[in-house]
Amino acid sequence: MQTHFSEKDLEKPHIREADRVLRSCVHCGFCNATCPTYQLLGDERDGPRGRIYLMKEMLESPEDDDQITEETRLHLDRCLTCRNCETTCPSGVEYHKLLDIGRAEIERRVPRSTSDKALRFGLRKALVEPGRFKALLALGQTFKPLVPGALKSKMPPAPVDAGKRPDGKRHPRQMLILEGCVQPGLSPNTNAATARVLDRLGVGLTPAPEVGCCGAIDFHLNAQEAGRERARRNIDAWLPHLDAGCEAIIQTASGCGAFVKEYVEVLADDPDYAEKARRVSEAAKDLVEVLGQEDLTTLDVRADQRLAFHCPCTLQHAQKLNGAVETVLTRMGFTLTPVRDGHLCCGSAGTYSITQPELSRQLRDNKMDALEEGKPEVVVTANIGCQTHLAATNRTPVRHWIEIVDEALG
Repeated sequence: MQTHFSEKDLEKPHIREADRVLRSCVHCGFCNATCPTYQLLGDERDGPRGRIYLMKEMLESPEDDDQITEETRLHLDRCLTCRNCETTCPSGVEYHKLLDIGRAEIERRVPRSTSDKALRFGLRKALVEPGRFKALLALGQTFKPLVPGALKSKMPPAPVDAGKRPDGKRHPRQMLILEGCVQPGLSPNTNAATARVLDRLGVGLTPAPEVGCCGAIDFHLNAQEAGRERARRNIDAWLPHLDAGCEAIIQTASGCGAFVKEYVEVLADDPDYAEKARRVSEAAKDLVEVLGQEDLTTLDVRADQRLAFHCPCTLQHAQKLNGAVETVLTRMGFTLTPVRDGHLCCGSAGTYSITQPELSRQLRDNKMDALEEGKPEVVVTANIGCQTHLAATNRTPVRHWIEIVDEALG
C-alpha cells in the first residue's frame, strides 16, 4: 500500500510505525474472510481492510480535516481486536499496532461524548482493582434486578469456595503468577486450582502482592499511558523475583498473558524500561506452556468428561498457541469434541461486551451453538472474559480448563 506522509510527519514515531504497517498491506482482502464483525455486518468499513483505509486517510489528513468524524471512530470501536486477521494475513500485517495508533489519533481529534467518556472511565476504575471489583460485584449480585442489562448478564452467581492453596515455599522450583483483576472475584478457583496442579508437579508459586492489573484494560480503552504505567509497576515488582531464580511468570488469563508478552513493544520507546520489559515479556508464559513441558503422567488424572475447548483469540491469534491446550488435555486422556469455526471470536474481547453489547451477544450465541454441537458435558476455555461471557447464556457449564484438571487429579 502506498502512503503519502511528509518528511516532517515521519519524524513522529507513531507515524513512522503506522507507515511501516500500512506499506506491508497488499489490499488482498483475505482478512475480511475471517473477520467476525465483517461477517455479521457485511460492511467493508467493519473489516480490517476497510479500517486500514480509514486509518490511513485519517493519519494522512490535516488536523482540521472535517471528514474525520464520529463515523470513523464507530468502525474502529466495532473492531474486537481479536487479531484473527493477523493469523490469516499472507503479508504479515501487524494490524493491532496500527489499530492502537488509529484509536489514539481519533480519540485526540474527535473527543467522545460526556456519557461515553464516563462509561469508559467507570469501566477502567471498576475493573482494574481486585478489591474494588469484588465489592462492586457483591453489590451488583445483591441488587441484580436493578443493574442495567449489559452489565446484568456479566454477573455470575457467587463463586464456589476456591479451596486451600498449597504451601509452595517447600519446592526448589518457583514461579510467579499474575492473580488478575476480575478473575479473583469472578473465578477465584482458577488460580487456586493452578497452584494445586503445579504443586503436584513440584512447582511452587512465589507471591508478588505488589503486582496489579496488567494494564490491558487501560491500554485498550485508549488510556494508553495509564496502561504503560501499570506495566512499569509490574515490571518493578517482578524483576527482583526473576533475579532470585523464579523460572517464569504464569498467566491463567490469556488476555493478560498476551499483553504482558507485549510489554516489550508497549515500552519499546522508554529508555529506562525497554530492556526490563524485554526480560519480563520473555519470562511470561501461559499456563499451558508450562504444563506442556512437564511429565503429566505423574498427575494421575482420571479424565472421564467430554469437553469442548473454546480457544480465546488472545491465546490463538495473539500468543500463537492454537492447539496447545487441546494437546495437553488429550495427553491427560480427556475426550474433546470438535468445534466448528474455532478461529472466530466469542465476542467478549475485554470490555467489548459492554461497549458493543448487540454485536457481542450475536457472536456469543453463534459461538455457543458451535461449541455445543458435539454434546460436551462442559465447555472449557483459558480466559476469564470468555468464560464469563459464554457462561452468561446459562446453557452448558463453562469453566477454566485447569479447574477440570484439578478436579480429576487421582
